[in-house]
Amino acid sequence: MAFRILGLSPERFLALYGQPDDVLAAHGAIRYVADSTPGFPDRVELRDAEPGETLLLVNYEHQPADTPYRARHAIFVREGATRPAEFIDEVPELLQRRPISLRAFDARHMMVDAELVDGRELRNAIEALFANGAVAYLQAHLAKRGCYAARVERG
Repeated sequence: MAFRILGLSPERFLALYGQPDDVLAAHGAIRYVADSTPGFPDRVELRDAEPGETLLLVNYEHQPADTPYRARHAIFVREGATRPAEFIDEVPELLQRRPISLRAFDARHMMVDAELVDGRELRNAIEALFANGAVAYLQAHLAKRGCYAARVERG
């Protein structure tokens, strides 16, 4: 079954790139410098930042629909990331190397199923969840910290 894994649009973060710490703080953001890899997963390019690259830790509303599942959480965005990732029928290394909580939502943005999987098995879990015709889209979350990682759509 065809699927697409999508990074976030950088548009909402661009104005924060390069800002001084006091301006970031006013927006609830904090700058980090990656000191290891993996460890700092960028949600725009869907890759782990390399040591020395800067990232912004921001609060992001990944489930904005007005349902009981409305949610937001902290995510990293690599400073300077301008092109959102799109992986077609492919799982990015960022997701393969971590345990993933995969959440399935219907067209009303209600969660209808979920799986906890080793990232190396993510393709099979995506296909199994999309076998349910009620599933409109999936969200991948990094299971260890619960952070939103990426959206998965039917191909």
